[in-house]
Amino acid sequence: MANRHRGEIEAELDGRRWTLCLTLGALAELESAYDGADLMALVDRFETGRIRASDAVLVIAAGLRGAGHEVTDEEVRAFRVEGGAAGYVAIVADLLRATFAHEDGADGAQ
Repeated sequence: MANRHRGEIEAELDGRRWTLCLTLGALAELESAYDGADLMALVDRFETGRIRASDAVLVIAAGLRGAGHEVTDEEVRAFRVEGGAAGYVAIVADLLRATFAHEDGADGAQ
């Protein structure tokens, strides 16, 4: 069961329930994928609400690996979710909220 206090969420991907978590290692993986952009640059990028399909793949894959699942980006690309593209974006948004929002609901990027 996911623990939001630890930045974990649960999501259904390809008909299976998964835990996702952007650990420090997963965040470093994302920084590397975005050519060394720092965490605040990544937060700024995603706060615009404009998330590309490739962004969703990278964030979801990093979150799965951060939670201990051995999955590749290619496997994540093949996953199906309820709601189609909006479903992927909802998972990414929920994971980013769990990672960067304070318990009082304020954005942790301030």
